[in-house]
Amino acid sequence: MLPYLAVHYGNPSSDHVVGQRAKAAVEAARAEVATLIGATPSEIIFTGCATEANNLALLGARSALSSGRKLLVTSAIEHPSVLQPLRHLAREGWSLTELPVDAAGRVQMDRAAHAITPEVALVSVMLANNETGSLQAVRALADLAHAAGALMHVDAAQAVGKVAVDVNALGADLLTLAGHKFYATKGVGALYVRAGVALEPIQYGAGHEHGLRPGTENVPHIVALGEAARLARATLAQDAARMAVLCERLYGRLAAAIPGLQLNGHPTERLPNTLNLSFPAVAGWQLLAAAPAVAASTGSACHAGEHAASGVLAAMGLTAEAAAGAVRLSLGRFTTEAEVDRAADALISAWKSLTA
Repeated sequence: MLPYLAVHYGNPSSDHVVGQRAKAAVEAARAEVATLIGATPSEIIFTGCATEANNLALLGARSALSSGRKLLVTSAIEHPSVLQPLRHLAREGWSLTELPVDAAGRVQMDRAAHAITPEVALVSVMLANNETGSLQAVRALADLAHAAGALMHVDAAQAVGKVAVDVNALGADLLTLAGHKFYATKGVGALYVRAGVALEPIQYGAGHEHGLRPGTENVPHIVALGEAARLARATLAQDAARMAVLCERLYGRLAAAIPGLQLNGHPTERLPNTLNLSFPAVAGWQLLAAAPAVAASTGSACHAGEHAASGVLAAMGLTAEAAAGAVRLSLGRFTTEAEVDRAADALISAWKSLTA
């Protein structure tokens, strides 16, 4: 990033040499992001974050969805940056179906098959849940959507960089990713738009990013996203395998010491780095307050500071007590075995002190 803050600081839309160097860096980053997800560079639109990309995908598709189809389908556990734009469209006169999930947090396919009819314009389902890490059967849902003539949007913000993501294998027409979820800087994301899919901008100005995202490109952050994509592609398999082992170690140590500890989400179809656990007889926020050295959360970081029960866990059918005791633990590329053991010790000690 640093050279693009101090040396190659030009506007990528400028014709002079400094601007063209910045433009070349943007296009190189676009190619890296495209390669990571199996797309072509012309299908990548840079945004300021995944929330913006989700809004662009869902609200920007209105023009493409105006062929008499007025139904939208999503799941009950989507991120607010998907649910809120879709609910906004519902207030504008669209019909919205929020599919239920099973106890593992996965969309019930029989309900999906019933809901995705030829009247549906768009289906939007996340690849990996941001609270539990459970993976959805996105390809099966995309097949249902395409058979009905609908578009398929996939919020892959939580998955890209942690598991292999290929837009063609998934059947995605639109796919969202977030840079900071795989070690780029905060403040940059991207939207994949399959060639031939028509979107309208939701902001207006000059014609940047194929006319879909006006404003001078944030070159340093885009460069960071491109480099993060390159590194993710190079180390994805080994990182995923290592984090899965560490996750199992963490869960095993906690489960052995805490009777009644509950794993929330699918036991195998899940991200390799994410655990959502319900600790018995305590509230999650109390547990974390008693273990301040552990950087974890009681839900999505987008809801930091709130102690309200998780809507995701409620949709999965957890009891109020189990939902209140839930904690999300996430590992990263640089997490060590020693750190996992220290976290386990701290959480076990905190739980025992609270339940003594």
